[in-house]
Amino acid sequence: MNMHQPILEESGADSATGRRAYRFNRMELAGSLGDLGTILPLAVGMILINGLSPLGLFLGVGLYYVFAGLYFRVTSPVEPMKVIGAYAVATGITAGQIQASSLWIFLFLLVIGATGIITLIGRYIPRPVIRGVQLSTGVLLVTQGVRLILGTSGFQALRQAAEPYLAVQALGPIPLGWVVGGILGVLTLILLDNRRLPAAIVVVGAGILTGLFLGTGEGLGGMRFGIYLPDLLPYGMPSSGDFTFALLVLVLPQIPMTLGNAVMANADLSHQYFPREGRRVTYKALCISMALANLMSFFLGGMPMCHGAGGLASRYRFGARTGGSNLIIGAVFIALALFLGEHLMGVIHLLPMSALGVLLIFAGAQLGLTLLDMKTRKEMFVPLLVVGITLAANLAVGFLVGIAVAYALKSERLNV
Repeated sequence: MNMHQPILEESGADSATGRRAYRFNRMELAGSLGDLGTILPLAVGMILINGLSPLGLFLGVGLYYVFAGLYFRVTSPVEPMKVIGAYAVATGITAGQIQASSLWIFLFLLVIGATGIITLIGRYIPRPVIRGVQLSTGVLLVTQGVRLILGTSGFQALRQAAEPYLAVQALGPIPLGWVVGGILGVLTLILLDNRRLPAAIVVVGAGILTGLFLGTGEGLGGMRFGIYLPDLLPYGMPSSGDFTFALLVLVLPQIPMTLGNAVMANADLSHQYFPREGRRVTYKALCISMALANLMSFFLGGMPMCHGAGGLASRYRFGARTGGSNLIIGAVFIALALFLGEHLMGVIHLLPMSALGVLLIFAGAQLGLTLLDMKTRKEMFVPLLVVGITLAANLAVGFLVGIAVAYALKSERLNV
């Protein structure tokens, strides 16, 4: 497919297919909840540990959802940049250093997107490498989902509780997270293709009810409705030291993962799901979209954001197809931010970690299944190698080594 083929669209509809670009129904609502498992754990971690502003962070997420839905016209994920987010939560770096990384990401993605360099790079990335990135991301999502259910993720370890915001931690000898995760997992399997009672709505709804009845109520008592507006540069301008640290420690390790997962794997998956409607999802458009989102995050004091193949797989599997899903969840985050401000954490805390874990497991499984179109031994070898290197080191290294090996295997002298 020509990723840069121009299209003409009518308002609210795709002119090539006649399908509505924005639908608002139960399936779009369910799919819009699909990537909460990728957003909330790192977002909450960066708020509690690194001091990011809940108002600025979630307002930025909501605005980015809306922008992506209006432009791409198909369901489009919003995720934290995981290398930066995971390092930030694990080490407790300052909000200013995270803010500086957002500006660096903006500059890098704007340059390679606006100049077309990303398109040139994309032409030389073999498909087995893209499958390796997708499979690796899927494995990481499933692993993280299981950890959230078992109570062993990094955030839960820092909070010293499997379910930090539930007053009850166990039913007898059985951890409550295991019970909630097991029940919601079975319900998801039963309802995954049910259009009347979509699985993601059940998972999130049951999770919130669990938080209401068994939660600690942290933040709910002091909740005040009003109109809350964000401060620009809430932590001030980062220092030169912050910018240097952010470039060397946060941004450079993030870039290969962003190119592999948020640009190439995401565009490839979008074109699989939406052969006609997804033609706006190009390498160039994704880079510029993420650049603008991170410039917004820099000014609002939010987190570095990207698109991602894992979030897209999850949203699609749970029923989202159009930009309407983005407008739905975007409006929810914007409303929470503007009407609750810093108090919105009381609502976020209602959703148990184990419920988020269930969403992640099914997102990862869906993404991993993209491997099924690899037919030859050489094609299969590259994704498996990328997964192995990712688990031993990280996805950025797996991506780069996978490219080298894929080209080496083009030689008829080499076999696997």
